[in-house]
Amino acid sequence: MLKKQFAWVLGALLILAVVAPIAHAKHWVMLGTAHVDKSEDHKTIHVGSEAGQFHNIQLRVSGGAVDFQRVVVHFGDGTQEELAVAERVRSGGKTRELDLPGERRTIDSVELRYSKENLDTRPEVSLYGAR
Repeated sequence: MLKKQFAWVLGALLILAVVAPIAHAKHWVMLGTAHVDKSEDHKTIHVGSEAGQFHNIQLRVSGGAVDFQRVVVHFGDGTQEELAVAERVRSGGKTRELDLPGERRTIDSVELRYSKENLDTRPEVSLYGAR
């Protein structure tokens, strides 16, 4: 009898270990894109309040590497938050999750600041948000 109960408990724990990470996975929503090039050292991705409220953002890059310096998030309530990114993201790569401080807020726009020195192509930067 004890062996059966132990087997049930062990089976339940195994199922929880497999299902728990899936249940807590973040759902990322694409909020907009921008092409970066040598003509400027910044671009703005306009989002708008209709996209909803977010806790985190992430930048994903395709078509060439981008040397990000910082990101300025402009919120729907008129406030802004500067996030230090300072990382090179290769084509097909992404930044770490960037936490937005405080409660979930709507994002009006996100200003990307990057180095234009090493841009040989016009990479596309996609902005994603997680609720």
